[in-house]
Amino acid sequence: MLLTVDVGNTNIVFGFFQNDKLMETFRLVTKEKRTTDEWGLPLLQFLSRMQASVDEIEAVVIASVVPSVMPSLLRAIETYLGQTTLVIDRDIIPTLQYEGEGRLGADRAVCCDAAIHKYGTPLLVIDLGTATTFDAVSDTGWYLGGCILAGVQVSADALAGKAALLPQIELKRPNTFLGLNTVEQIQIGSVSGYIGGIRYLIQETIQEMGQKKPIRVIATGGLAPLVASHIPEIDVVDDGLILDGLRIMYQNHALKSNEKL
Repeated sequence: MLLTVDVGNTNIVFGFFQNDKLMETFRLVTKEKRTTDEWGLPLLQFLSRMQASVDEIEAVVIASVVPSVMPSLLRAIETYLGQTTLVIDRDIIPTLQYEGEGRLGADRAVCCDAAIHKYGTPLLVIDLGTATTFDAVSDTGWYLGGCILAGVQVSADALAGKAALLPQIELKRPNTFLGLNTVEQIQIGSVSGYIGGIRYLIQETIQEMGQKKPIRVIATGGLAPLVASHIPEIDVVDDGLILDGLRIMYQNHALKSNEKL
């Protein structure tokens, strides 16, 4: 069994694969000061709930955008699971062809690699999470660029935090653009306004990509289900894109390693 780990700014998602099939997932809130035991014990508890044993874990692969949690998390995996973790950008390098300076973030590169493998090219990958990211890939598999904007939850939280009389809201889209109370009006501005902004960015990005073939638009991330049904330009919602990408990258890495032996 392969354990894949997506370390995000808000949550850490653990996915357990048996061959190509995602068997189970669970998530923990991302906390920088969590101890080795605080990582390891929930892993054991979840394995027990799955009626699986530590011995069934054959490998672990991680993509992380939060470096500060990695030392204790990697120690926990070694201590509690007996595994040395493969880390994206350290042990496994994404295959995405990239001309820009530096490197694309590990999570974004994994998502692009996975989307190419699953859906072909050209494509636009939109990750709707703590931040919202756009990543464009040409029909020949080259990374063309992208953008980053604050996620809808971040924007709503910032509004409540900076305006003393404005409340925290539930993220949902009202069926109107003329709210009759404060909560509804914030929801219209935060959610409906966000949807409108995403649609505009998709349209302008697709035009700038200048591809001859139709461009598939793939949405992923925790907030994708909230907005995707209101954005006709989105072709596919793939909640498990990054976990699938980690699996695919591990399998390719294992195949190449075996070939060298």
